[in-house]
Order: sequence, then structure tokens, then C-alpha cells
Amino acid sequence: MSKAIRIGTRDSELALWQANTVKRKLDALGYTTEIVAVKSAGDIVLDVPLYEFGITGIFTKTLDVAMIKGEVDIAVHSMKDVPTALPKGIVQAAVLERANILDILVYKNSPDFMNDAATIATGSLRRQAQWLNRYPHHTVVDLRGNVNTRLKKLNDNNWNGAIFAAAGLERINLLPEEHIELDWMIPAPAQGAMLAVAMENDSYSREALAKLNHRESEICTFIERQFLKTLEGGCTAPIGALAVLNGNEIRFEGVLLSIDGKEKIHIEKVITTDADYTKFGHECALEVLQNGGNEVMKLIREKLDNKN
Repeated sequence: MSKAIRIGTRDSELALWQANTVKRKLDALGYTTEIVAVKSAGDIVLDVPLYEFGITGIFTKTLDVAMIKGEVDIAVHSMKDVPTALPKGIVQAAVLERANILDILVYKNSPDFMNDAATIATGSLRRQAQWLNRYPHHTVVDLRGNVNTRLKKLNDNNWNGAIFAAAGLERINLLPEEHIELDWMIPAPAQGAMLAVAMENDSYSREALAKLNHRESEICTFIERQFLKTLEGGCTAPIGALAVLNGNEIRFEGVLLSIDGKEKIHIEKVITTDADYTKFGHECALEVLQNGGNEVMKLIREKLDNKN
């Protein structure tokens, strides 16, 4: 069997860059591919409600629907945006080799404001909490939109800086000189990795994508996302996780914080590659929960429930 593999993507510059990267790799292997940019799921009606498929991700929902309806064969995502539970019928098909995992601060004018009152922008609870934990005298404001939109908003407002994932800015050559690497900030689970998904019953697309899979990135992101899944329990929370494979060791670092950054539970653990890594993230999360994480998660849920 041979067919053109339709690659679904959002239409932002970064999303298109990621989809075209997968396209080039598949084309080089001899496959026929085409890009299908999908705009909005707002007016899509299915015979079956979305919740029955387990479709939840705000950044992935549109492509999930397009795949289930047969409009695209595969979809490419920033892996950190993908819910830990994939919709019914959709499976992980490839984790591409991971890029830069760091968060960065893009600042305006000068970075000399750290010890003064300052305003930092981010739409991420994880970044907000870690920033406030380190700089409790700063104010954090919400910042949404794609990379290009967020850079423009930073330029248009009187904020001191905004936090971004380094990988996203690097991929589309938008990394400003005025930035600082936040090597102390634990990244989002799977940050810097790209994920390609396919329909479970589409063996042709799955076999093609399997050739792009990077085993080390797959292992590390699995551990991080398992840590996230165990902690979250269906609740968005300030959670960071990073697994690094080095020789015969897997080193893991994770963090759970309260939204205001005042409470912080940190964990660092190492296992050898001979051990069963498939439970490592889960076990680290349980340790965090037992060391005060349950109370922190309860506070987070109460705060988010009050907002809603």
C-alpha cells in the first residue's frame, strides 16, 4: 500500500515549521506527503460528543477532530502541549529528537531589574510559580497567543520581560539578543520535543513515523509525562519535570509549586538504565505527593475552582 500522508498542523508559524520538518524527513525516506493546515474546531460537529473521545487539549483539539474525521492522517505537535491521555483511537507514533529544553526570559532595555519591582509576562502557571518563588517582589501578568503574538505584546506593553521556551524561538529564528537563559527553571514535561500522532488503525502512517522516532527522547519524555499525569489528577498545576539520559543513568528532576510560588516541593532521583524506567515518573510523583504534594494540589484545585 502507498498513499500520500496528510500532515495536519495548526497554522501558526511555529506549528507549520514543525509540520514541515516532519514532511522533509518523511519525503527523504521516499514517502509522499502533504501539509494540511487546520484552523478552528469551533464549528465542527461530530455525531459523537468530543468528550467521549477524551478530547481535551486546547492546542490539540482541532487536529484531534480532523484525524478522527479522516481529514488528515497524522498530526504534529509541540509535545508539551499534548494532554497525557490521548483521545480514543489516536496513538503516539514518534517523538523526534529533542531540541533546547530551557526557558528563557526575553527582556526589554536591560536585565538589571531583578532586585527591583518588575512586571514579567507569562501564560504558564509553571513559569509564574517558579518565577514568584525566586522573585516574590515581582508581579506576573498573563500572556497568551502564539510566539509571534506574545513577542509583539511584550513590545507593545510596559512589561520588563516575558518568559518563552527557547526551542520555539530558535526554530523560527526569532530569538532576540536581549534574553537570559533560565537554567534554574525546571521546564515543562516534554519541553523542546515534537510529537507526531496517528490513528491506531493506520498502520501505514504509523510505520512511516516509527522511522523518525528518537529513542532517548521518547524515554525521557515518557518519564516526565508520567510524573505530570500522576500529579495532576485532571487539574492544571505548576509542574516542572526533566529526565536526562546520560550513559547508563537516567537523572530526573521534578517540582510542584503552589500558584503563588510560596510552596515548593522538589525532587531529584537517579536510576540506572537497567532498571524499569516505565514506573520511574510515577514513583517520583508519589514521593512528591507524600511529601506535601497532596496538600499543595488541594490548594491549587480550590484556587482554580474559585476562579471558575
